[in-house]
Amino acid sequence: MTFWDLFWLFFILASLQPWLRQHMLESARMRLIRKLEQKRKSRVIAMIHRQETLSFLGFPLARFIDIQDSEQILRAIKLTDPNVPIDLIIHTPGGLVLAAGQIARALKRHPAKVTVFVPHYAMSGGTLIALAADEIVMDPNAVLGPVDPQLGQWPAASILKVLDVKPAEEIDDQTHILADVGRKAIQQVETFVFDLLRDKMDEEKARSLARKLATGTWTHDYPIFVEEAKELGLPVSTDMPMEVYQLMALYPQPTRMQPSVQYIPAPYRHQNNNR
Repeated sequence: MTFWDLFWLFFILASLQPWLRQHMLESARMRLIRKLEQKRKSRVIAMIHRQETLSFLGFPLARFIDIQDSEQILRAIKLTDPNVPIDLIIHTPGGLVLAAGQIARALKRHPAKVTVFVPHYAMSGGTLIALAADEIVMDPNAVLGPVDPQLGQWPAASILKVLDVKPAEEIDDQTHILADVGRKAIQQVETFVFDLLRDKMDEEKARSLARKLATGTWTHDYPIFVEEAKELGLPVSTDMPMEVYQLMALYPQPTRMQPSVQYIPAPYRHQNNNR
């Protein structure tokens, strides 16, 4: 075997390695999802948005809730018998309101129990989806977030604020247009959230919570921890199955030359030194 034969053999193996690694990850994920389904007698759907290295060039792809996500989840719900519970695992920074709204509406219409699991965070559109669930299971340190609409890089509520602090003649036409769109967007989201919540609490409380979540009460990245979520009246628990954490471990971030977090990956238990 010549040097060039070895070179091309190495090149082919190096090219196949990312595909083989991804294939092994997908197989491990499916096995774990099936294990959780058998344990809970449910349909398990995972929507986990992490950066993954999908090619040998190593470019990470950041993911958000998009139309492809909503299409796939709607198909999964359609394939689920009305009497079979649905468990949706969410890890996302948010995304398109249209896509998140479709998913939330489909989950709300499912007759059997719907549980949303939030192992780390489900912000913005992820929270909108979680509001459709009969139960939201969060890790004690996981967070939800506000669902106030964003117009480009600006919160719709903040654009409206400009109309209150500046005379109309000093505001340019583009800001007036954005404010009009922002007002409509906030009203639409507030109405949608109220519709998701009205069956879970009394009407006045549902309307108040929808207003708080959709109208810019907090900054868009404000973390709503378990305790505050319960105070707001959301059906939250912390009974997170271990399989959910194991599944998250199968969605790794791109490998770095030097990891920013390191620890010995083994459970530590208190040891009594008295003998």
